[in-house]
Amino acid sequence: MAIPRDDVLRAIGDLDVPGGGTLGSNDMIRAITAEGDKVSCVIEAATPDQARALEGLRATAEDRLRALPGVARASVLLTAHGPAAKGPAAKGQATKTPGPEGGAPPALKIGRHPTPQSGPQPVAGVARILAIASGKGGVGKSTVASNLAVALARAGRRVGLLDADIYGPSQPRMMGVSARPSSPDGKLIIPLQAHGVTMMSIGLMMKADEAVIWRGPMLMGALQQLLGQVQWGTLDVLIVDLPPGTGDIQLTLCQRSQVTGAIVVSTPQDVALLDARKAIHMFGTLKTPVLGLIENMSTYICPNCGHEAHIFGHGGVRAEAEKIGVPFLGELPLDLDVRLAGDAGTPIALGDGPVAAAYAALADRLVRGGMA
Repeated sequence: MAIPRDDVLRAIGDLDVPGGGTLGSNDMIRAITAEGDKVSCVIEAATPDQARALEGLRATAEDRLRALPGVARASVLLTAHGPAAKGPAAKGQATKTPGPEGGAPPALKIGRHPTPQSGPQPVAGVARILAIASGKGGVGKSTVASNLAVALARAGRRVGLLDADIYGPSQPRMMGVSARPSSPDGKLIIPLQAHGVTMMSIGLMMKADEAVIWRGPMLMGALQQLLGQVQWGTLDVLIVDLPPGTGDIQLTLCQRSQVTGAIVVSTPQDVALLDARKAIHMFGTLKTPVLGLIENMSTYICPNCGHEAHIFGHGGVRAEAEKIGVPFLGELPLDLDVRLAGDAGTPIALGDGPVAAAYAALADRLVRGGMA
């Protein structure tokens, strides 16, 4: 009979770590496996020096695991998350890496293996979580997310915006923010404010041209941190800008958070709709309600002659919504000003033109429908 994972965590999670905290509170227990009467796990230290200092604790952990009912063999390995300290840091002096505007980064690590939890959890202070999704990239999902957040804020809602596209964060540019968030205690992150929206992105924690090169578990842990370790305050709705596709971030959000529902964004063309259907199927499998579909880049009006063109087709998303029985939330035009506004960090929903009116109508529908 396999030994329950929670039994392993309880057996060694309270072991004190030199410097403060325990193995459990410092999130250092990794790769728990239990096969028959054998249990193994990894203790992940911050540096090789710390790993060497934990050798005695490793032996104690093995003794505790062998004492568990049904365990005959136990193996605990030590590993290090980062390289050994160099220069001043080796003598106990903290080093600081300048942020985008010269500030020091928060004294916490973003990107870790996910921590265990029992079922989907709410985010403190957040009434609703609204996921903005797409089956493929390039359909304007992040543009819709930022402008919808601004439109809801203009409608009087208390709105948060979480950029959950860890590999390709774009919300800092679209929302016009570049300051590094602060973390006074090294545990909680203070999010930024832009255009009446509380926002957070992994892009604010890294250099602009620095890639995130993580496997799935690190992505899952990072999302868990961005939801649970950010001081979101009291929000009517948290807009989550998901990456395209049906991967680890989508699974983690829907399985570990109490998501109110998802809005799927697509262009009208058949190729985009093929992938949008996969996203819709994913949410159905995960028991997350699809609150509606949005057709983006639906219409293009020539600024010179006023001719209306449908570059990516027209009406395909509406037809799909009717086919699967979910609300069609509206059409959003293809407009050069949308791109210029996004690049400038001033979402077009801040203005008063026809595109801003389309977002205002979308926000109003969500509010009246109780979705935001």
